[in-house]
Amino acid sequence: MGMATIPPNRRCALKSAASLLASLSPWSAHLAQADATFYPPVKARRLAFPRDHGAHPEYRTEWWYLTGWLGQGPSAIGFQLTFFRSRTQHAPENPSRLAPNQLLFAHAAMAVGQDNFFMHANRAGRLNGTRLRASTADTDVQFEDWHLRRVQGHGSETYEGRFADKDFSLSFEASTAQKVILRGRDGFSQKGPQPEQASHYYSRAPLRVNAKAQWGQQRKSLQGQAWLDHEWSSQLLMPGAVGWDWLGINLLDGGTLMAFRIRNEQAESIYMHVDARDRDGRASKDWDALRWQANGHWRSKSLIDYPIPMNLVIGDEIYRLVPLMLAQEVDARASTGGFYWEGAVSLMKGERLLGRGFLELTGYGAPLRL
Repeated sequence: MGMATIPPNRRCALKSAASLLASLSPWSAHLAQADATFYPPVKARRLAFPRDHGAHPEYRTEWWYLTGWLGQGPSAIGFQLTFFRSRTQHAPENPSRLAPNQLLFAHAAMAVGQDNFFMHANRAGRLNGTRLRASTADTDVQFEDWHLRRVQGHGSETYEGRFADKDFSLSFEASTAQKVILRGRDGFSQKGPQPEQASHYYSRAPLRVNAKAQWGQQRKSLQGQAWLDHEWSSQLLMPGAVGWDWLGINLLDGGTLMAFRIRNEQAESIYMHVDARDRDGRASKDWDALRWQANGHWRSKSLIDYPIPMNLVIGDEIYRLVPLMLAQEVDARASTGGFYWEGAVSLMKGERLLGRGFLELTGYGAPLRL
């Protein structure tokens, strides 16, 4: 989104965010070689809910990430809403209310298939407990008029969310009666061979979604499915890693498929993990031998080459990840920095649809910095 298309009030906000990030640049460089004693390492433990639905401000980085598909066929819409919390190395004893001890970033996007129209927005600011907040008691994250919160019902849970920008907006309710999916070993998810290269990580999937979407002059009420990830860590990328590819698919048979790989500069996989579940949430071994394989390259407006379309290969079997559209690159220079590809994809075997979800590709234009 060019600056000329941004309303004056948001333009000021983005300039403020850019100034904030510029002021933190020495810390950002230092974070790459952070003293391990500053941030507590993630250690295997039993996650406790609802507390662990909330924020964990002592850790270096954390995100709540909700993606979904609305509608069917060529008129389908993909969307994502992500809140990132980041702890800086600013001296915690500084009494100033403006001290940037904790930062909050928010990203949102909509992809309208029939119009080949992709819209995204992002925000950045200091957590202040009022207009920008992240509750430690439960999922309740707010950045001004954007929000994501969990509501406990009788036998089910609902995530309520909203985001809006100049040209688009979406509000939704995403509900589930299924248990939390704990990733890795009871929520302790390795991202490398060393114990400290890990996160606490769980998912909620599949989620049933009712949403109201607006773009341009279009306004629609839509239904679909979604996926929520909540993850927090002090160190995610192992030495030699530049980024990751991540996939979350709601399968048509009611199961789920989550997979990620950590890549080096040669785009080689240096750490991988697969977690497939059946419709009852039980672990499935059907996808354990999965390998990632580029099936072409697409160059974005930022002149970054992404390996899409992409295949998933198991033995001699080839599964295709077909994007709703190719142009689903997010420009996050005004918030977390850099570019990444975050897109709605269909999982296909030949011409047979197996499921829908999202694919995330980071660290292709430049090494990812967390």
